[in-house]
Amino acid sequence: MDLTVFYGLMIPFAGTALGSACVFFLKNGMGDRVQRGLTGFASGVMVAASIWSLLIPAMDQASGLGVWAFLPAAGGFWLGVLFLLLLDHAVPHLHQRSQEAEGPRSQLKRTTMLTLAVTLHNIPEGMAVGAVYAGFLSDSAQITLTGAVALSLGIAIQNFPEGAILSLPLCAEGMKKSRAFWSGALSGAVEPVAAALTILASGWVIPALPCLLSFAAGAMVYVVVEELIPEMSQGEHAHAGVLAFAAGFTLMMALDVALG
Repeated sequence: MDLTVFYGLMIPFAGTALGSACVFFLKNGMGDRVQRGLTGFASGVMVAASIWSLLIPAMDQASGLGVWAFLPAAGGFWLGVLFLLLLDHAVPHLHQRSQEAEGPRSQLKRTTMLTLAVTLHNIPEGMAVGAVYAGFLSDSAQITLTGAVALSLGIAIQNFPEGAILSLPLCAEGMKKSRAFWSGALSGAVEPVAAALTILASGWVIPALPCLLSFAAGAMVYVVVEELIPEMSQGEHAHAGVLAFAAGFTLMMALDVALG
């Protein structure tokens, strides 16, 4: 694999690891308003990335279909939504601010299920990065190296608060700081793995690139709507989450347009 591509795949993981390292520097964790703001920011980045980095390039790739160019994007989008819905029901996990676990009954510890919840929604992010780099490697005119790097940077930026939001509560529940850091950081390790697998399957991916790009978009939108928006909106300080959502959306949009 080209070193440039390798580094691009590792950028999002670095964002998660740096965010998880906050457990060594923040003694009292994060306040409710800050957590909601960071969750909203991550949501905005993911939604903007789904549109500008995935769905629009998917429709551009299928432009030969004329007025039906939306069909591969629409089909892939729904497959992504249903894939995450399936994972949601198949894997035991626990969302932040929730007392009830989702998925099948299990004897897993609360901290393990919190980590699994974050790991689940890192899968589509990794697939998104992998699909974009697969498009770049195919010499697609619609996907440039700078555009692929813009997506990697955007995902890394939203992974930073994500890593902190996971590692700090794990520490607050009694886990050692070093273990909380590694739990947070390793939850992001699935991203470069998912991305690399997507690129390795590029013999199948390239002909179906519009569907794959939109598949990742559907999976990310599912995560935002099912998990992140409810977390940022419940109780007090909801406005902080909404404003942060707008900031994250704007930043990702600007990155993609300016660098793409």
